[in-house]
Amino acid sequence: MILNGKFRVIDAHCHIYPDKIAERAVLGTSTFYDEPFACKGTVSDLFVENEKAGVDMSIVQSVATSPKQVRSINEFIAKEVADSGGRLLGLGTMHPESEDLEGDISHLRELNLKGVKLHPDIQKFRIDDYRCLKIYELCEKQGLTLLLHAGDKRYDYSNPNRLLPILKIYRGLTVIGAHFGGWSIWEEACEQLAGQPNLYVDCSSSLPYLSSETAKKIIRSYGANRVLFGTDYPMWSPKKEIELFLKIGLTEEENRKIFSENAQKLFNLTLQ
Repeated sequence: MILNGKFRVIDAHCHIYPDKIAERAVLGTSTFYDEPFACKGTVSDLFVENEKAGVDMSIVQSVATSPKQVRSINEFIAKEVADSGGRLLGLGTMHPESEDLEGDISHLRELNLKGVKLHPDIQKFRIDDYRCLKIYELCEKQGLTLLLHAGDKRYDYSNPNRLLPILKIYRGLTVIGAHFGGWSIWEEACEQLAGQPNLYVDCSSSLPYLSSETAKKIIRSYGANRVLFGTDYPMWSPKKEIELFLKIGLTEEENRKIFSENAQKLFNLTLQ
């Protein structure tokens, strides 16, 4: 699909769950953020919402809240990607308390997952916790992109003071800082993180809280070539997120980069 006759769209931040647990998983995350969710969290529902919105591909992931969940979650993501007919690209999960991080990475690679998603606030560890350093080393060595939930004014697990040292130590590691690098502290995060050469950010779970003027300022501070479009499905409707994004008033070139070209380059993708 070509949005408005101009843009292909890759949604770089989506969560999916098996049908039998999706309702419970969505409710749990909704409670964590005190925010009602717009969608169901199943793969079939994601495809319906993407069709309504004009989304060509979704980058999907889930989060392990304990080490024992890691491999089963990754196998679920990989199967859904394999069955998607090119509509999904998958990221794996890891957990810093795993006794076999190298084995988890090898398994993830065998499943053809293209990166790692960590959510420090839900998984309850700090980004700069010593237990996480091996994960960063392995991702850097394997060339795996790391998508990190970043920021929360209620906690100090993933705020810029903890992310910035990791970016400076692991220079060969490409990190996507979700939510403009700092959920609920968007402008503060931008001031501290913009200009880091190994950092991308996505706009997920941000646009409903920001004015168009503020969103434009943040995007241009990071640089349009460093921003990915993301909805945080199922939290938000992809169609409504696209509508909010288009209201920002970016140039056609900026929109094209953010909607798809940056993700294509980062993950070596070709849209059919």
